[in-house]
Amino acid sequence: MTQVFPMIPAPGRSLLFLAAAVLLLAAVLALLAYVAYSARSTRFEVSPDGLRIAGDLYRRTIPIEQLRLDEARVLDLGREEGLRPRFRTFGTGLPGYRSGWYRLRNRQKALLYVTDPGRVVYIPTTEGYALMLSVVQPDSMLAALRGL
Repeated sequence: MTQVFPMIPAPGRSLLFLAAAVLLLAAVLALLAYVAYSARSTRFEVSPDGLRIAGDLYRRTIPIEQLRLDEARVLDLGREEGLRPRFRTFGTGLPGYRSGWYRLRNRQKALLYVTDPGRVVYIPTTEGYALMLSVVQPDSMLAALRGL
């Protein structure tokens, strides 16, 4: 004859811990899904107000007066050793997508939105950092900014 002896049920706090872990994982998955979406949907809007970056966690509007457009240029990060991102200080760093705050090899602070390191619009600002943006038509964007 077999006798069965059940285990004493775990206390309620065990279930609370499990529920908190599931919620944390769900939040991380939601954040990763948003980052994946942002990598394909971020846009740069040029208007008389300045340059508006939309569609990413680090969205912002930078007034035209803060952009040093005389020093702005299109560059290839493969050829610009000093301007390559070196350390991510706060941002996203995935294969093929970098966004957020970085330190460059020349120690300059930069706000990156880079998907193609071969075509990057580099725009220094008067605020002590530079913008580095992967744009489909980089020359057209610079012309639009300079036209303001």
